[in-house]
Amino acid sequence: MIILNTVIHPCDIIFTIINAAAIAATFATQQPDGFTDAQIAAIESVIAPLARVAENRLLERTASILLDTYVGNNAGTRILAGQIRRGDTATINAAIWLSDMRGFTRLADRLPPQTLVDMLNRYFDCQVPAIVKHGGEVLKFIGDGLLAIFPIATSENAGDVCHNALAAAHEARAIIASSSRVEGGVRFGLALHVGEVLYGNIGSGSRLDFTCIGPAVNLAARIEKLCSQLERTILASDEFAEHCSGKLAPVGNFDLRGIDGRRTVFGLEGEAVLANR
Repeated sequence: MIILNTVIHPCDIIFTIINAAAIAATFATQQPDGFTDAQIAAIESVIAPLARVAENRLLERTASILLDTYVGNNAGTRILAGQIRRGDTATINAAIWLSDMRGFTRLADRLPPQTLVDMLNRYFDCQVPAIVKHGGEVLKFIGDGLLAIFPIATSENAGDVCHNALAAAHEARAIIASSSRVEGGVRFGLALHVGEVLYGNIGSGSRLDFTCIGPAVNLAARIEKLCSQLERTILASDEFAEHCSGKLAPVGNFDLRGIDGRRTVFGLEGEAVLANR
């Protein structure tokens, strides 16, 4: 809606509505006699182009908010910049976060669907703010699973990024353990790894997903599966632990499905006693 306010001259009201949202501009003057006829004519001459500009800005802002909500800020920025072709990817280094709820299948069998959805939302609310706060970006919710990355700009800041990811993990773990918003004593497992991932558009010709894939993501997924077996909430690869000296302790060497060679896995000191309680 564009409204021309004047002290003595009435003026038509022009409406421009996009998706039920009104765009409004108000013009006022301190001149005692109000706008002159020439001034009113000049304002009226810019109303139409001003409305078009406002429409474009509104659509751009709406698209940005939707992309931030559904694919994350960094991915959304890339998509708006035109990175929308299938196979349009980039190789980046990142700390990888892959978490999963323990016993989700059992809960899904006994809880009403809406109750289950509400519980999942509260459960993810315990993780996402911590991830974002410490510089991470959530890429995907996979049922009860969550995939996030903490991009590493240069090799020099890899240590800082891994420390941030570990701090987010501690924060999420503490919130889940203490929060009464997540009913039923929900437990979770989280794997942390650092490595090279392929980040970008993957999918079919008419339906793409902005995500990350690669051996580093696969390794994180295999480590995450150990959390339940070892009764641990947080496990990390040796590559990740190298950047967090003194923060993690080795818990053993393991054969991981689809991964060559035995891998040393690290966890939080003392969590063998406190795990998931």
